[in-house]
Amino acid sequence: MFKLTRRDFIKTTSLAAVGFMVAGCGDDKSAATGGGSDKPADLVVYGKIFTSEDNKIVEAFAVKDGKFVYVGDKAGAEAFIEKGKTEVIDHTDKGLVMPSCGNGHAHYSIGLGMDLVGTVIDREDSVEKFLAETVPAAVEKARAAGATSIFGFGWNTMDFLKNMPTRHQLDAICSDIPIYFADEEGHKGLTNTLALVNAGIMSADGTVLKKADDIRGGEIVMGDDGTPTGFLKEQAGTYTRSFLDNDNLFSVDVAKETMAKIQEHMLSEGYTMYVDGWGNYFYTDNLYKAAQQMDKAGDMHFILGLTYEIESWMDADKTFAAVLDVQKYASPHVKTNWVKLFMDGTVESGTGFVEPPYPDGHQGIVNWTEEEVTEIARAANAENLSLHIHTMGNMAVNRAVNAYINGGKPEMRNTLVHLHQVLPDDYKRIADHNIYVVAGMQWHHVSDEEQAELPAFVPEGMGDKSYPMKSFFDNGINISSHTDFPALSGSPDDPFGVMEIAVTGQCYLETGKPWWPEECITREQAINALTIAVAKQMFLENERGSISKGKYADFLLVDKDVLTCPEKEIHTAKPAATYFEGKKVFSA
Repeated sequence: MFKLTRRDFIKTTSLAAVGFMVAGCGDDKSAATGGGSDKPADLVVYGKIFTSEDNKIVEAFAVKDGKFVYVGDKAGAEAFIEKGKTEVIDHTDKGLVMPSCGNGHAHYSIGLGMDLVGTVIDREDSVEKFLAETVPAAVEKARAAGATSIFGFGWNTMDFLKNMPTRHQLDAICSDIPIYFADEEGHKGLTNTLALVNAGIMSADGTVLKKADDIRGGEIVMGDDGTPTGFLKEQAGTYTRSFLDNDNLFSVDVAKETMAKIQEHMLSEGYTMYVDGWGNYFYTDNLYKAAQQMDKAGDMHFILGLTYEIESWMDADKTFAAVLDVQKYASPHVKTNWVKLFMDGTVESGTGFVEPPYPDGHQGIVNWTEEEVTEIARAANAENLSLHIHTMGNMAVNRAVNAYINGGKPEMRNTLVHLHQVLPDDYKRIADHNIYVVAGMQWHHVSDEEQAELPAFVPEGMGDKSYPMKSFFDNGINISSHTDFPALSGSPDDPFGVMEIAVTGQCYLETGKPWWPEECITREQAINALTIAVAKQMFLENERGSISKGKYADFLLVDKDVLTCPEKEIHTAKPAATYFEGKKVFSA
């Protein structure tokens, strides 16, 4: 499969140079001023300033035309001030000044657009409430809008597994409009019969057309009667979802409204860089179109990275051609140069690809062979596209690392996302081949109840371990932070809630004891994972991600000094203001 010829086409955007040049960040005034051409500055900021440049702290910086023109001491910055022309902000003793943050992998387009598309399900809702209240309300909403599909997101996998709803129960509520409800992770789905019929999994008369393992990378859960129950795992769900009326579910107008909500949410939390984990989630180019239109209108105040996902059940050649086609939507603030793959599922729910096996002897659900991923990596990197692979289990990580080494180019910063487990020898191989890691630092916590339950669900030795962090730093790997929002929506999404968990191994929302404390990291490491590391992941480190002369002035005024405050207070910090390219784009 996957026979590609390289296509010649004009890129609308180019990748930044791979080498990371540290811009001037000292007190030498002659070097910092650029010969005086940058005077007067538009803005001068005083305070305790963490630069994300080798953990350096400085006293002041100056901004001109959206970029830092001086970074150093207060006396040096004063030379850039002209009364009546330069705004001066003194944040001294008010908290911390730091680069604005990035989210290396999230699904804001799904999480924040869901109320426009369908129904948001509270993860605390029981199966009984789901059937008695949530589904009927979703059906009523769909009928009132004349919708041709019913979509929802957010049910709690662990709770629902104890009493999983069936297609027959959904049919009793609505049988004439296809229904698809995704779980909180987005890896499982619940459908009525019509959705399965439309996807060709069964016929209207009940004949089974696709058996349990007939959709590659997924599972159609079968009942005692030999027919589908309506519960779909992994790619069986994505396959079925592709047959919904997705263009109407997520039209360009809905995508535009969603983009505005994404920006408002991100800037309020202190993010100005974001990689969307699945830009074609609704199997259209509408998010790409909406983002480009927003940027061309001058309304985009963050950098958006969009990944295009190829599913294991798809025609890979045809879909890769679509990846090349969406490059036309790239613009100054919209980056489109990532190809996304799912290697496996999630360890906690038994679909991550692991060794040793799960307690019942299985190893998870695997989507791709190593040879296929090697070919895709080779083809993508040849077109200046980077791979972005969902790898949870240690064997999924190992397979992706092998593929990157054998088919990829180190300079393309091919990425591993999530990494619940890593084989010990793979840390060095990841580092040696310039493979990037995007890690969910906020997942580094487990409640007491979950800690007690995990050993029964995960392989031996993984019951008290989950998502490594410190090991990546120890091995010199570029590790950037992600929240995967809205997956596991009980976890914080904001940078400082994430930072506290990464430092303490505890979530302030729970009472659980510290989780895997050997893998906790320092505050400085957490900030770097949230700032310069995300910029490197996005090929932006020469432009953004740190406070350095010549870079765009993307920074935060934080209302607390998160470097020195008590650890359990880090999560209370908020951006007093968010700046993007020298302009204030959010104020508390």
